[in-house]
Amino acid sequence: MTEPLIDLQRICLERDGQTILDQVDMQLVPGRITTLIGPNGAGKTCLARIALGLMQPSSGSMHRRPGVRIGYMPQKLRIDESLPLTVDRFLWLAQPGHEDDRIAALKRTGVAHVRDRAVQKLSGGELQRVLLARAILRKPDLLVLDEPAQGVDVVGQNALYGLLADVRDELGCGILLISHDLHLVMAATDQVVCLQQHVCCHGTPEAVRLDPAYLALFAGQHVPADNLAVYTHDHDHDHDLHGNVHSCSNPQHHHSHDHAHDHSHEHQDGHKHD
Repeated sequence: MTEPLIDLQRICLERDGQTILDQVDMQLVPGRITTLIGPNGAGKTCLARIALGLMQPSSGSMHRRPGVRIGYMPQKLRIDESLPLTVDRFLWLAQPGHEDDRIAALKRTGVAHVRDRAVQKLSGGELQRVLLARAILRKPDLLVLDEPAQGVDVVGQNALYGLLADVRDELGCGILLISHDLHLVMAATDQVVCLQQHVCCHGTPEAVRLDPAYLALFAGQHVPADNLAVYTHDHDHDHDLHGNVHSCSNPQHHHSHDHAHDHSHEHQDGHKHD
């Protein structure tokens, strides 16, 4: 049996008399994409911080494989607009090394063209891919990504999750995805852990989305919602980062995908409408 990269057992966390995590078990293993889902306030980020060694639990045990390398992709990144910082320099600050390595990482994530651009001028999708390039520069054993598709449209999210699966296959790394929405990540996920202070349910995406505990937890929010539909269709084309369609010249690439479509939109008044 493969030794886990990180093994969390019976993790409890309390702050100011409030229970944040209660008897949580989670294993992260090489080659497996694990998605941690739950509503806001479920304890997802705290559990991830414990796994990263950035926070100590109140009780429980954590075993980390010796020498494990971790790449982290934060949920948000705020950089002062007045700071002159190119994408290439941003990568160098995270992992000083040869220029070729930074170029290769940007190419792998599909954003080599933004190498000399200011980080503050990137679109949401471009920034997420630059952050992913930064995370994989270390050739990590484990990638931890906190809401990686935030600020990216649905087509861009689908492309990003497909890229994560490719990175997993190439590096053989484990991946922990933190998300509030199973529908948007299910196609790229091997294992789901549904959290609400404790583990409500876990298993494959197909099993979890039918689990009564999951349905009760997200009732009225995600399962199903009028502004979100998950469906399967034959996919004989590819999308680039910007959502443009390209025909697929290799017949082996003809495949099916689950897609989540968010039909909500924002009007010019800045309000979101369903």
